[in-house]
Amino acid sequence: MDDGTILSNINEYVAEEHKLRERHQRGELTGEEERRRLQQLEVALDQCWDLLRQRRARIDAGDDPDKAEVRPPGEVEGYLQ
Repeated sequence: MDDGTILSNINEYVAEEHKLRERHQRGELTGEEERRRLQQLEVALDQCWDLLRQRRARIDAGDDPDKAEVRPPGEVEGYLQ
């Protein structure tokens, strides 16, 4: 996955996050439905940002950015704790 694809995914996830919040405000989603999906989006966004950072670090180090891999949610989310 190249940087453009990763950034496109990030933009899609952020747009979905905004739509979820709007739907919740209009009463189309319960708070639990919104919370569950927002949590999934947060993990996906963290994975995308992590992958983008890995790719850029590899480029800076003169390595192949395509060797960067998506890390599992537990590993990526563990950075925040």
